[in-house]
Parts: sequence; structure tokens; C-alpha cells
Amino acid sequence: MPVTDVYVAAGSNVDAVRNLQAALALLREIYAPLRISPAYRNQAVGFSGDDFINLAVGFSTADPVAEVRRQMQLIESGCGRLPNSPKWAPRTMDLDILLYGQLVSDMPGLVLPRPDLVRRPYMLKPIADIAPAVTHPTLHKTMRELWEAFDSKGHEMVSVELAEVVSG
Repeated sequence: MPVTDVYVAAGSNVDAVRNLQAALALLREIYAPLRISPAYRNQAVGFSGDDFINLAVGFSTADPVAEVRRQMQLIESGCGRLPNSPKWAPRTMDLDILLYGQLVSDMPGLVLPRPDLVRRPYMLKPIADIAPAVTHPTLHKTMRELWEAFDSKGHEMVSVELAEVVSG
């Protein structure tokens, strides 16, 4: 089976450090080795709530995209996220597949590349950190080029020292 590079956004604003540690441990069990970006703190988007801590994770797998999606949902559940929780609400864990190789998909619940990737700095900056040369499947620009062109004014992101999270 062919191996595909996958990039996932991970974020939490409920006991964020503990939940990110748990999610990364579960991801390591399934998809090691992981490439983990620096973490960033930013304000909640779409609702009032505690700040989020976000990062991106890259890994290679022979799993089909539907299986990767299923694993992400299981990990979210393992971190206490309830099925069908509201979109604009606090999150114990949010794992979004940003890129699955060069796959372009409009399947319900799995649009790839993830449209928010180029609209949300907390998705774009972390993936640019770990995969600057990866090309967006439809925009045909690298993650570095997309981040350098991104207007980050009004989207404050503060680097968070989470060595204990990513090395744990």
C-alpha cells in the first residue's frame, strides 16, 4: 500500500496541556514517528471562551483517509470530546485533517484540503513550521509561501513552551 503524508491540526481550550499530551500519546501509538510543530496560544474563534493552544502534527501512513478520520475521532473521544458537540464551543480536543497527501475531497465531513487551513493562522503557521515545502493541492503554493502571504494582523498568536507536551 502506498504511504501518504498526513497533516493534522490539534487544539484544545479545556485543560489544554493535559489534553494535548494525551492526544499526542495516542497519535504516537498509532502513527509514530510524529513531526510536531511549536504550539501557539490564540483567542477562541466564533465564541467567547478560554484561549486555545494549537499545534500541527505530521505523520506518514498507509491507512486510507477514512481510517485516519476515524482514528482522529476516537482520539478526540478519548480526550473527552462528546460526539456531535457544538462547532463553536470549548473543546477538550479538536483534531482536523488539514492535508492527506495531495488528496482533494468534498466528501461530507471530510473536505480536503481543509478550507480553514488558509484562513486560520493557528492552522497555517504550525503546518508551515513543520512542512514549509509541502505544496497545497489546489493553490499550488508551499505552506511557507502561504504563511508569508497571510495577513496575520488581528490574529495574535503567542508561542507557548510546551516541551513537556511534545516530548512526553
